[in-house]
Amino acid sequence: MVLDIIMPQSAKDIDESSEEMEEELKSKSEVKREMHKLQDFAESLIEMSKHQRSRLPLSEDLKDAMILADKISNKHEALRRHIRHTARILLETDLGPIHHAIEVMANKHQQETAKFVRLETIRDELIEQGNDAVEALITEFPAIERQKIKQLIRHAAKEKKEEKLGKHYKNLFTYLKANA
Repeated sequence: MVLDIIMPQSAKDIDESSEEMEEELKSKSEVKREMHKLQDFAESLIEMSKHQRSRLPLSEDLKDAMILADKISNKHEALRRHIRHTARILLETDLGPIHHAIEVMANKHQQETAKFVRLETIRDELIEQGNDAVEALITEFPAIERQKIKQLIRHAAKEKKEEKLGKHYKNLFTYLKANA
């Protein structure tokens, strides 16, 4: 018995007990700060349009809370209490997928810009490389018509050679945008 008191605990036991103590040692003000963050997040969810919220992976409880929030949106004090209630629901929810969906919605413009740049790169490669690039493009995007794309590339290459980028160069990009 005396040895048990003197012998140190295993590293695993020490880690587990330190994690438990950390959870227990959260100060009241820290808990309040976390709750305020959740309330702010709940309020931002409630302020989103119904269409935006429909694209989020919300649980049934959260969906019900959003429907109720829409109904009481003109009653300030009721909405304030409901935001606190929604924050409590969020406390028990995994917020990772919701944050990820919000980031995707926020970066939609950047994704469209990246697609635009990619299509411009494909267009330039098609003009420079010719048939080899066409074959690779058709295997990647089977909806592209071989004869049509070759014709557009020929005309665009001719414009580029004459250093008069215009109608056919734009038509090639438009065709790629519609089919790739």
